[in-house]
Amino acid sequence: MVATTNRVPELRQSMATAWYRLQQQIVSLAIAGLLVLAEGSAFSHFTKAEVAAPETVTPDGVTNAVSNARIIATTKDAINVLLADPDDLSLPVRNQIEPLRSYYNESSSVLLWDRDDRATDFFSRLKNAHLDGLDSRDYPIESLREVREPNRFAISRDAQLMQAAYAELYWSAFFLKYATEIKVGRFLPTKMDAKLYWQKKTINSAAALELISALQSVEEFVRAWEPQIPDYKSLKVALNTYLDIDARGGWNKVPVADTLLKPNETSEIVPALRMRLSVTDGVAAEEDIEQAGVYGADLVAAVKRFQKRHGLDADGVVGKRTLFQLNIPVRERINQIKLAMERWRWMPETLGDHYVMVNIAGFELRRVRGAKIEETMRVVVGKPYHQTPVFSKAMEYVEINPYWNVPRSIAVNEELAKLKANPGALAAKGIEALRDNKPIPVTAINWAPYSKANFPFRLRQKPGPQNALGRVKFMFPNRFNVYMHDTPARSLFGQTTRAFSHGCIRLARPIDFAEQILAAVPNWDRARIDAVLATGERTVVSLKQPVQVHLTYSTAWQDVDGEVNFRTDIYRRDAKLASTLFGKAYPY
Repeated sequence: MVATTNRVPELRQSMATAWYRLQQQIVSLAIAGLLVLAEGSAFSHFTKAEVAAPETVTPDGVTNAVSNARIIATTKDAINVLLADPDDLSLPVRNQIEPLRSYYNESSSVLLWDRDDRATDFFSRLKNAHLDGLDSRDYPIESLREVREPNRFAISRDAQLMQAAYAELYWSAFFLKYATEIKVGRFLPTKMDAKLYWQKKTINSAAALELISALQSVEEFVRAWEPQIPDYKSLKVALNTYLDIDARGGWNKVPVADTLLKPNETSEIVPALRMRLSVTDGVAAEEDIEQAGVYGADLVAAVKRFQKRHGLDADGVVGKRTLFQLNIPVRERINQIKLAMERWRWMPETLGDHYVMVNIAGFELRRVRGAKIEETMRVVVGKPYHQTPVFSKAMEYVEINPYWNVPRSIAVNEELAKLKANPGALAAKGIEALRDNKPIPVTAINWAPYSKANFPFRLRQKPGPQNALGRVKFMFPNRFNVYMHDTPARSLFGQTTRAFSHGCIRLARPIDFAEQILAAVPNWDRARIDAVLATGERTVVSLKQPVQVHLTYSTAWQDVDGEVNFRTDIYRRDAKLASTLFGKAYPY
């Protein structure tokens, strides 16, 4: 394709001529200050020196310039004049100058916003940006409307072309802002927490312009351009469901009782509880007159459904934790969904055909193949002061009967005091010291002289039933030294909130998981895994086809049954993101 920038000098001369003509046409209005045109004027990019250039604006020069005026035959010509020297264009246009040049300098490119139907479609999309989890206040709605209106000062045809050119660029600049925000998010994740979010994602902005030019509607563009991850798509459905609830008035509050409400009991809060759950959990709003105030079976079932969706013990007993979740306003739930959608925009464009996803806030692992969830499993994640980070890496190998190499921070902050008090107790758990890579029994060392500052040893735990990593670990090498593993602390998986580790992910059924991951490795079936486990010998199995692992943090999602789930913000990451996106603290 042929670029048109080689015609820019002639076009600029012609534009200056058009400017002179416009001056002549409005000379009767040229009082002080009237010719200081507002930002968005078609001619605000010209400098005084250019306007005063004798070869273009003197009466004698006009005659010679007129023959060049018709070079500005189209809005595309005027666009390339503006793009050639953008210093005086508005900041939003300058911020997008490279993709704009890449698109409009191609001879095959077409105007995007001269079509009223497409412009109207995009204008409506921006006014209703909340439907995409965005904020319409981030876009200059009125300026976009006004820049396409006829300029009463642009009387000549060339002046009109310049106005149209500026309007085209202005609309395309904000279209690219919109395309960026639905694709990669409104804010970089590294701005939230550089230690926990470190992978960057970018887009090809010029490709966005090419795509919208090829499609009939903005709706088609959004469907093709937004994240194609099923979790994002389902959250968007959930967002619109909750926006509809909000439009109908939301839901009522349930009075907080001093005592627990148990099935078949009578309470004055039952009518309000029934009304509240009729909005989201499928129970009838009106109660049976004969059972007035009774916490009956249908309402108990609705409460259990609600509790399950919110990560509570689904026992049907209404206590303060359940009431607290019931009374979170619908608009806060809408914001929670928007926060989750923003995080999905940070994710890689494709997750892989076979991948593992851990939702830290949901304490759950999913293994997905070909868009089908083949496994779900409970997990234990890091404590609030040992937070599990968010990132994506490939699982490369599985280690059976692993050693636990104790991180130095744990060795000096937790284990050293135990070694000084009773080294024999740690020896009984399989802990040994290493110096110069040579193992030393911990009972053979005088620990008294050592402190955090002069601790010269590495500690590790031998394979065995007490090993902190259990019988198997799954390695996806990363800078955080985070991995998935078994654990001897099995009772923790029975709790609804499972943030107990130092940052790694503990699996509820690790041997089943190992069988699934190693299924693609020849000769590694369950029988062989069990046989190797029985030997107690450390064994590393490399994966022929690495499996992508995605560690995520989402407090809102729609599950496979279509139920919208919400969870507590255990790490206060929603709070930090909400203050950035919404400009206010997240109250829950």
